[in-house]
Amino acid sequence: MDKLKRVLSGRDAEEPSGLAEVIDATSLGWGTRVKGFVACFAIGCLCSLLGSCLLWVPKKGLMLFAVFYTLGNIASIGSTLFLMGPMKQLKRMFEPTRLIATVVMLVSI
Repeated sequence: MDKLKRVLSGRDAEEPSGLAEVIDATSLGWGTRVKGFVACFAIGCLCSLLGSCLLWVPKKGLMLFAVFYTLGNIASIGSTLFLMGPMKQLKRMFEPTRLIATVVMLVSI
């Protein structure tokens, strides 16, 4: 079966390198990507909501809000890594039209 995949993909003359095997083994299917996105986004929303609720706790409320709200934002932003991949997301975040928004968001976190 692997030989058939290599022939159909045009890599029949060369043996797969170690890096190619790692890339093939770690790639996620579309269903797995969507499940990862939903799970990570739900965790992010839950942390943000929990942080907002903990804001009213006496004495430690502000610190708990900051921690949970920050974790929620990071998880929500990280959820899109499942859909488009880390390098593509970083390239899109730092495009000239989005650079100012990205910097403001990162500084705010």
